[in-house]
Amino acid sequence: MDRQRVLIVCAGNSCRSQMAEGLINHFLGERWQAFSAGSAPSGYVHPLAIQAMAELDIDISNGVSESVEAYRDLKPDLVVTVCDNAAQNCPVWVGEGKVAHMPFDDPTDAAGSEADRMAACRRVRDQMRAALLAYLQEA
Repeated sequence: MDRQRVLIVCAGNSCRSQMAEGLINHFLGERWQAFSAGSAPSGYVHPLAIQAMAELDIDISNGVSESVEAYRDLKPDLVVTVCDNAAQNCPVWVGEGKVAHMPFDDPTDAAGSEADRMAACRRVRDQMRAALLAYLQEA
């Protein structure tokens, strides 16, 4: 069976979409091939995202923060936007593929100590692991 392609999109492509890509490729890689991109790529993968994923033995340290423009010819089966509309404008995908919106808080907006910000990153990672993976298993 050919793997389906899913593009995970958010604004900066530094945290949520990077973690989602890693989760999907790790846990559902036999059925799905995940990519991630942003409307205004930050140019880096956030260190807390790398650390949170490493706790699950998933290495996203070599991830690249890319623009959605790099994926216009991908023809994904599904595009999932993961921005929290209450906090920011989420990019709109105008290419091919079914689009689903699954908003998650941006853990990089968390205030407080390093431990507080790490806890926010873990919370979002775990929310995505539960909701996004369940959604893709049903798709």
